[in-house]
Amino acid sequence: MNPSPRPRAPTLVLTAPGGVTPPAAAAMAAALSLPLQAAVADPALDPASVLAAHAEGAGGLVPLALDPGAWLGPAGSWAEALGAWRQPTLLLLPEADLAGPPAAYRALLAAACVPLLGLVQLGGPWDGAARQGDGLPWLGWLPLEGLAGPEGLADEPALELAHNLRLRWRELVEA
Repeated sequence: MNPSPRPRAPTLVLTAPGGVTPPAAAAMAAALSLPLQAAVADPALDPASVLAAHAEGAGGLVPLALDPGAWLGPAGSWAEALGAWRQPTLLLLPEADLAGPPAAYRALLAAACVPLLGLVQLGGPWDGAARQGDGLPWLGWLPLEGLAGPEGLADEPALELAHNLRLRWRELVEA
């Protein structure tokens, strides 16, 4: 009797204004228990080719180290490619940039028809009431002290973030 194949991890793209940093990508992958894939950092790469390769790959978290709205010439932008490929995406926002960028980047991704799983705050104090009040699909936060290493990520914020992501993933798949 053949054992059933192990289910493939979903492929999620992690993006942020200006691009995702390696420590933030590692912290998110650890918090979500997803394999961390190589960051996409070369603006000369064709987004469609990169996304096609990841669609056939092992799954995991793919950090985009480039701004999703940056114009790439004939290839358009990463936001357009993510939307065209219907690639589930997480938007990471540093706590210092919570005044305007969350709504602006959500609008950018929505205009490109990107299936946005939600927003994640990186660092700073978490103010759940304020986050709910802005009407954006926040999944939770990761404190900056969690970036020191994966051993500190089994705390409540990371567990809640992973739980909220699973719920949102289920909603997206069932829609």
